[in-house]
Amino acid sequence: MDGGAAPLRALPADFDAAVVRGIDGRLAGCQAEHGVRILLAVESGSRAWGFPSPDSDYDCRFLYMRPLSDYVTPWPRRDVIETPLDDIYDVNGWDLITALKLMFNGNAVVAEWLTSPIVYRGDAAFRDRLLALARRIGRRDVAVHHYLQLGERQFDRFFADGHGPLKRLFYAVRPAMALRWLRLRPDGAVPPMHLPSLVAEAGPDAAVTAEIARLTAVKATTGELGEGPLPSVVADFLRTEFAAARAAVPRKPEADPVLAREAEGLLYETARGFESVA
Repeated sequence: MDGGAAPLRALPADFDAAVVRGIDGRLAGCQAEHGVRILLAVESGSRAWGFPSPDSDYDCRFLYMRPLSDYVTPWPRRDVIETPLDDIYDVNGWDLITALKLMFNGNAVVAEWLTSPIVYRGDAAFRDRLLALARRIGRRDVAVHHYLQLGERQFDRFFADGHGPLKRLFYAVRPAMALRWLRLRPDGAVPPMHLPSLVAEAGPDAAVTAEIARLTAVKATTGELGEGPLPSVVADFLRTEFAAARAAVPRKPEADPVLAREAEGLLYETARGFESVA
């Protein structure tokens, strides 16, 4: 990519400066230790989703590219880089090649990273081009499967009897809201990552919106919401959206060869940019 492209950096004012320095240090360490170029590093987790607790950790995810020589070998390098996990830091990343493959298979995680409102570092031109490609790929059917499985797994595991840890409720609500967003936007493929933005665009009933806002405000001031009954208005919303998704998932389309060539072009230009600054 263009080495002169605008750098990305978008951090909330209330982020702990010492933690941010720690994340920056881990990212720099990954580049130095593994000889990679980090293309984009974002927050992915409750802080980026818009429902953090005071004790939420920092979930930094990044995309990276290796030098071309690392790919021309009978012994491929690992396609994931991980740093030590602790109570504060959860920092790891994927190779761009792996991210592209997952994106073409409809993995919604890659697209979510590209729309994260919290960015530690990155190249604006690269992010915008990859996001445009993700939107054009439009594997809505696979994205629906992704969010349906994610949401129902949380619902069935924690709230099958109508009672459970309310903190986990958000991990069912966000997928359900993404399913509603996809259902109401036939041409859309990448729902917003940020839950308040997703709710605003998905437009559920006012009672659902109000209850989600109430729970989010409580979660923001306490580490634990505790156990409790699933609010009936939210339970009805979840069941309705999960049922609609199960009934409406279209047949899986074939991959578009034109978009595949476009992905290859993006990969080649990114690698070429890496070599030009190495």
